[in-house]
Amino acid sequence: MSKHIDIVPKWLRIVVGILAILNILFGVMGYFDMSLLFKNGSGLDLTNAILKNASYEFAARNLAIGLGLAIVAAKGVPESITIVTIIRAFVEIQTIITIVTIGNISTMILMPLGFLIVEIFIIKTLIGVIQKRDAVNN
Repeated sequence: MSKHIDIVPKWLRIVVGILAILNILFGVMGYFDMSLLFKNGSGLDLTNAILKNASYEFAARNLAIGLGLAIVAAKGVPESITIVTIIRAFVEIQTIITIVTIGNISTMILMPLGFLIVEIFIIKTLIGVIQKRDAVNN
């Protein structure tokens, strides 16, 4: 077993794994029917060709981030998990900014806000793990 896995808390790797599964599911669902995710909450007309293409980009992004999270959660290297989680947090921040600038603030904003809070907690915890490991090694 890798020594990296021993320093990252198991619960944290499980939470990152759950985020990975959610991203993968959002990605796969996006290729089939985005209205499953955004029925009435977004106000988007997904029959529009431009928005349909954008929904495929959304699906691809979620699938890629989900696969990246799954790989780093399985590997257990704290720096890698931190980096991919920061990337995911940036995507949540971008989603929140988009929702606010469009002016369509509804309960749909709670999903990216909730994920962002979890991601900030994960990042903060992992930075502590990295600092503790580095302090012991020095």
